[in-house]
Amino acid sequence: MTAQVRIAYRAPFDWPALVAFLSKRTVAPVEVFEEDEYVRDGIRIRNDPAGSALTVTASWPVAESIVSRARHLFDTEAEPRRIARRLAADRMLGPIIRKHRGIRVPGAWEPFEMVVRAIVGQQVSVAGATTTMKKIVAQFGAFPKPAQLAATPVSGMPEQRAATIRRVAAAVAAGDLPLTRGPSLEESIARLTSIKGIGPWTANYIAMRVLREPDAFPSGDLGLLKETEAKSEKELLRMAEAWRPWRAYAAMLLWSR
Repeated sequence: MTAQVRIAYRAPFDWPALVAFLSKRTVAPVEVFEEDEYVRDGIRIRNDPAGSALTVTASWPVAESIVSRARHLFDTEAEPRRIARRLAADRMLGPIIRKHRGIRVPGAWEPFEMVVRAIVGQQVSVAGATTTMKKIVAQFGAFPKPAQLAATPVSGMPEQRAATIRRVAAAVAAGDLPLTRGPSLEESIARLTSIKGIGPWTANYIAMRVLREPDAFPSGDLGLLKETEAKSEKELLRMAEAWRPWRAYAAMLLWSR
């Protein structure tokens, strides 16, 4: 016997772009994509574009916590038409948003896990970061809890990065670093960057994907600098002023081009 829950969203929904982004970053065996279906912990999530809903299937009753995680990961609360009205008029973003109608900002199934992924991904390729994440899972037998990572050295990465993970894990385990949205984006970024080893890029990436800050923007990202042909981070930030308050969605559009 299977249980099924439907999660409605506002169309349009650029499911292919979301799958393309997430599938490059999945960490087996914790999570996998089987064709267009996301699979984790015995739960399967697929898109039903005709019904403007995601379908969550499991072999047991689907708890509200699972629905909440799915909503967060797949950004089902986004308002695509409102976002498009702001970004479609932009000379650079207009052609991209017409190709990627209903762009989403991928969130996180497990907030702390996503924070670790962001730190692991500092100054390395997506493939390199994913390989390291798989090593962490292999080391612990599953994705570790904050207290485990705070107490156990992580192998397979530079010591400074491993030390940052331990500091963050200790702060989360102690309740000193709540992984929830702050009163403002600036306060959220300040809270994150107060941890040694978390710089503006990492903090903004976490703010995008964990804290669901729609205006977070990792302006130091090399991919964004390349796509916009900005000569500096300062120039990119000036350019991005026109994309407020949806800079996180602008970043996704540029990464999806």
